[in-house]
Formats: sequence, C-alpha cells, structure tokens
Amino acid sequence: MSILGWVVLGLLAGWIGSHIVDNRGKGPMLDMVLGIVGALVGGKIFMVLGAAPVSGVNFYSLFVSVVGAVVVLVGYHAVMGNRRL
Repeated sequence: MSILGWVVLGLLAGWIGSHIVDNRGKGPMLDMVLGIVGALVGGKIFMVLGAAPVSGVNFYSLFVSVVGAVVVLVGYHAVMGNRRL
C-alpha cells in the first residue's frame, strides 16, 4: 500500500477511533498519527488471530485499522489521562 493510502486510512481510522473512545477527537495530526499506529497494531492483532491484516484502502482494512486505533487510543488515554497536548 502506498504512503498516501496509509495516510488516508490512518486519518479515517484515527478520526473514527477517537470518536468511539472519547467522542472529541485529539486534532487532525494526532488522530492521523494514532490512526496509522492503530492500523499497524490492528494488522498485527488480526495476523495473530489468523485473519488477514490491512491489505489496501477498503472497508475491511478500515475496520482492522479502527480496531487498532481504538486499542492505541485506550492505551494513550491510560498513559496520558486527561492531559491535552
């Protein structure tokens, strides 16, 4: 998948994941970074479970990325608490 594909998928996954976790979002840049990290984490989680990882810009990859973004955001909130950047 291209860099642009990762950025688009990461932005969407971060934005959706941040609204699932805290319904406010953390800003577009942090959402994108956490979404890209979430896509990688989601891909690893799904590979360990025996499912296909992120394969391109499609609904399945978006689902995998959002699951990973939610995991990353929950961890982020556990570490950062109520602090804002």
